[in-house]
Amino acid sequence: MILPRNKQNLNLAKALRKNMTKEEKHLWYDFLRICPFRFRRQELIGTYIADFYCDKAMLVIEIDGSQHYEVDALEYDRKRTDYFNSLNIEVLRFTNIEVTKNFDGVCEVILLNLNKRLKFFNEQNKLKGDRFYGTEG
Repeated sequence: MILPRNKQNLNLAKALRKNMTKEEKHLWYDFLRICPFRFRRQELIGTYIADFYCDKAMLVIEIDGSQHYEVDALEYDRKRTDYFNSLNIEVLRFTNIEVTKNFDGVCEVILLNLNKRLKFFNEQNKLKGDRFYGTEG
């Protein structure tokens, strides 16, 4: 799927890629980069930047530090999640603490959601194909 992108944020996304947090680096280098599903870091989606995005599964992964629990940040994150959901993009959120203290569990949740999303999309594509070729039922 081709996503809307606000290229005004391109330089910010590049800077964020170069300055990932310790937890983002851990998730990227020790799991997502070698995951069988391709992820991109600091992906532009509309006016927002997602920490990690898998196009094939339409899945965003966000790693939240303590600043995400301030009132303004919570509202911003809610709006961003609503926007992603409006594009049929699922959002998984993990705290820095979860990535640090339960890395294997975080990776397991990501894999489960990737498989669930891909299974759903494969079933949807099969249904569309069956209808198109008139072999429904």
